[in-house]
Amino acid sequence: MASEYVFISDLHMGGDEQLTALDFEDELCDFLAELAERGGDVELIINGDAFGLWEYAEVTGPAKLERVIDDHSRVFEQLRATGAEIDVTLIPGNHDYDLACYDAHVDRLAAFNVSLEQEIAITREVGDARIWIEHGQQHDANNRLPDWGNPDALPVGYFIVQRIVAAAGRYSGQARGDWLRDIQSVAPMEEIPRWLLSNYFYREMSPYLRAVVIPLLLFFNFTLVYLFGTVLETVGILPPQFFTDNPIVNALGVGAYVLELIVAINAVIIVILLLLAIPLWFFRRDLERTLERFGVVLSGVRVGQGDEPFLNAAREVFEAHSDVAVFVYGHTHRASVAEWGDRVVVNTGTWLKKLQHVETWFSRLPGVYYPSFRLNYVRIFADGDRIVVEYEEIDTERSVDLTRFQRLVARRPPEPDPIPTRTVIDPDGSLELPASESDLDADLERRVAAGSTDAADSSAGERADDERDRTR
Repeated sequence: MASEYVFISDLHMGGDEQLTALDFEDELCDFLAELAERGGDVELIINGDAFGLWEYAEVTGPAKLERVIDDHSRVFEQLRATGAEIDVTLIPGNHDYDLACYDAHVDRLAAFNVSLEQEIAITREVGDARIWIEHGQQHDANNRLPDWGNPDALPVGYFIVQRIVAAAGRYSGQARGDWLRDIQSVAPMEEIPRWLLSNYFYREMSPYLRAVVIPLLLFFNFTLVYLFGTVLETVGILPPQFFTDNPIVNALGVGAYVLELIVAINAVIIVILLLLAIPLWFFRRDLERTLERFGVVLSGVRVGQGDEPFLNAAREVFEAHSDVAVFVYGHTHRASVAEWGDRVVVNTGTWLKKLQHVETWFSRLPGVYYPSFRLNYVRIFADGDRIVVEYEEIDTERSVDLTRFQRLVARRPPEPDPIPTRTVIDPDGSLELPASESDLDADLERRVAAGSTDAADSSAGERADDERDRTR
């Protein structure tokens, strides 16, 4: 056993066409090289989803891993060099579940000095305690593997990835700015329609059409006020020429005619929307009833979810194994370090680009998905009788990939809440956890608040409430 453990996860290397791009290749190789240079009694554990094997639609079985190796030979050669100096261990996640299904993968990765453990969870000793390590997909109803090791027993998440993510990789090269491949960074996946609309508006829409649409959107609220004011003038509540035939507006000259044209067009759009709203409401209601009769109405199961299932899993592990001091998981792409008395729960986050939805300065314009990276790793080691958990972030100079117009209209996203860089615990064999369910809920709320700056958490509170209701 090593005396120090280093954790990363959710690299998602590989995928059809544009998905094979690896934005952080330089940083990853430098990180692995630094570990090799340090050497010592260290074990690097890649905690699931190292590879995006689900993102391949045209190859199957072990051929998927071969594609990843061919596409990322620099990373694998660095893994070989690093694995010659320290232990490198990999466990499967859901996106690289194939690793658990074919024993040939063990020997293939061993050629690069990577030890593949085809387990859903593993443990490591640290001082007099243990670390519990899992990717976490077994706590996600949409990605839970029903028969671990069976390549044909696949969850609904696999088919979603095949239909949506892999397709985006194939078509991304046809987009302006290659933005479609970032679909992997959109979380929860319920955000995808809004993300598509945003990128269509700012990247794909004809500049001439956008030049027409933008004034209509910017003056939409003004139109609503103008129409309301006109009604007040008509009934005598406001004096004449307060809104209509206003001398200040007339002083704009040609601009007044342009403004009146915009208001007129918006007024027509508003009337049409109001006329359509009533029949569309009845249509939606009837469609929902029809789907209910056929049993295909939406079940309410969400693709995205909050952290509560994973925190509950950590609690169960701590209660069942008093010698487990640290629970490590990934999967949700939300890095965190939470201290529970003399226990610690660690989420290893992701190295993928993160997309955060931010509002624009103009309310009617679509929001912008602001990109950022949070390349991170976690070190866990014993210091005498204590256990130390250190969280580190790797600097990256990746540019903010936004158009000039997006930069102009988007609000600056808030800085993410900091994660403790050093947490020290003194496990004494007793179990100190949140004393009640309400304390667990309070911790969950803090976790949701801490991650609310990510697009993944845009509806985390509602998802956590839904999950809590189901588990009760």
